[in-house]
Amino acid sequence: MMQLSDSYGRVATDLRVSLTDRCNLRCNYCMPAEGLDWLPDESVLSDDEVVRLVDIATRLLGVESVRFTGGEPLVRRGLVGIVQATAALAHRPEMSMTTNALGLARSADALAAAGLDRINASLDTIRAETFAEITRRDRLHDVLEGLRAAKAAGLGPVKVNAVLLRGVNDDQSPELLRWALAEGYHLRFIEQMPLDAQHAWNREAMITADEIQTRLEKEFTLSPAVEPRGSAPAELFTVDGGPGTVGIIASVTRPFCGDCNRVRLTADGQVRNCLFARSESDLRAPLRAGASDEEIAERWVTAMSSKRPGHGIDDPSFLQPTRPMSAIGG
Repeated sequence: MMQLSDSYGRVATDLRVSLTDRCNLRCNYCMPAEGLDWLPDESVLSDDEVVRLVDIATRLLGVESVRFTGGEPLVRRGLVGIVQATAALAHRPEMSMTTNALGLARSADALAAAGLDRINASLDTIRAETFAEITRRDRLHDVLEGLRAAKAAGLGPVKVNAVLLRGVNDDQSPELLRWALAEGYHLRFIEQMPLDAQHAWNREAMITADEIQTRLEKEFTLSPAVEPRGSAPAELFTVDGGPGTVGIIASVTRPFCGDCNRVRLTADGQVRNCLFARSESDLRAPLRAGASDEEIAERWVTAMSSKRPGHGIDDPSFLQPTRPMSAIGG
């Protein structure tokens, strides 16, 4: 079996598959209020094409886990069918999904029955007014219903990812953590990354991992978790002696590029060997031109071989990726 390895000895076994660049929220740190120019329908991989590429990744390239992302994957009409077909593959991967949880109350049972293992949800606040300010949508109730439905359907552990924004919700981290612990969700705070469509990110305004930890420690006792971190992006802490935990993902100030095991496939069939890559490798064209599975696998291996040692955000020459996060897929 071939491997998705690079020249620094890292091997990608975790595939992030974006199913759409569209989203039904308009988070102000991600995209403008009017949305973006979405990918034309004909450029987006079909359901069968997505499943074929996942099959190649798991059967020929050693991928062990797949996370479906977006945009918002729940707006993809064929989502349940894609999950079901992936679960039926000869080399079935662990399957998760990153979602904003809007509409999850209606689809959680179907997704669990199709074979989805768990979800990661993006939620930055549990205050309705702050949620509306950040997302430009008054839908917090629907999100909370979706999370409860996911937990009830067995899509756990339910992980919640939160971004803190200075002057908006940076005072709400203890409140978020108390809520997550009470609900049985696994909370992860993430440093805001330069992946917004507006290119307005600025390091000085970003809430750092150290700031997050300091604020939490005013109200909780945090102890480094015993379990090994491995290639996981979050640094885990037990809260008040456990068993509850909280994670902090210091993507910018304490990058974990040296342990990265991820590769990304965009909704239009492009391989990105790093979230911050400035170039992509096209798998859609050879796929539609009749290339064999082995030929596509070889192209994928080549795409990974040139992966850089790190994202380089601290480098003076750093340039933000042309595609925003919604078009890359988390």
